[in-house]
Amino acid sequence: DDGQFLNAPDTYMQKIAVGPEARGMIDLRESPTWNLTRIAKAKGKKVQDCTAVILDRDRHTELIAEVRQAGARIRLIGDGDVSGAVMTANPDSGIDVLFGTGGAPEGVIAAAALKCVGGELQGRLRFRNDQERARAVKMGVKAEDTVYGTDDLARGDVMFAATGVTKGYLLDGVRFFGDGAKTESIVMRSKSGTVRVINATHHFNTKPKYSWATGLEP
Repeated sequence: DDGQFLNAPDTYMQKIAVGPEARGMIDLRESPTWNLTRIAKAKGKKVQDCTAVILDRDRHTELIAEVRQAGARIRLIGDGDVSGAVMTANPDSGIDVLFGTGGAPEGVIAAAALKCVGGELQGRLRFRNDQERARAVKMGVKAEDTVYGTDDLARGDVMFAATGVTKGYLLDGVRFFGDGAKTESIVMRSKSGTVRVINATHHFNTKPKYSWATGLEP
């Protein structure tokens, strides 16, 4: 339905995300150490056996130091905190929690994805300047320190779909061959909890010829 996603301004969002096992155990207002202790307890493991995924950015220097001080392992990623958040819900990824600050619109997308698989994301807007703050007020943001939960960011029955363009942590990238390409996509729905991974083969000589610029046939 229209209006079910938070109209997030183009600014930063501080985030914490976990999979189903640790849902209800996190609080963005508390320290990473506090959250790691709760996550470890929920998952029946030691903090030293937990792994946090964090964007490799200078702004995360103190965060990385605290997580290491707490004893947890860290996987630094160059980009894509949406996939980093989704990895927390995949037992095969070895990721227990996402910490850090990234784009606010990406936080909404990540919340939608985690809602489909029973995970949790909490976010808090972080403005870089007064212009971003003023624009957010015009968009309806009333309090800068508001902590948004998963259902605040993505309400109702949610579907999430993504296709890999370049190879990433969640999906493989487009692989070209002869007269076509192969793609990997994921589709999830919160109502059913269904997760579908689609590996598709596309033959360019039998598909309509679309313009890369307009998406329409020339």
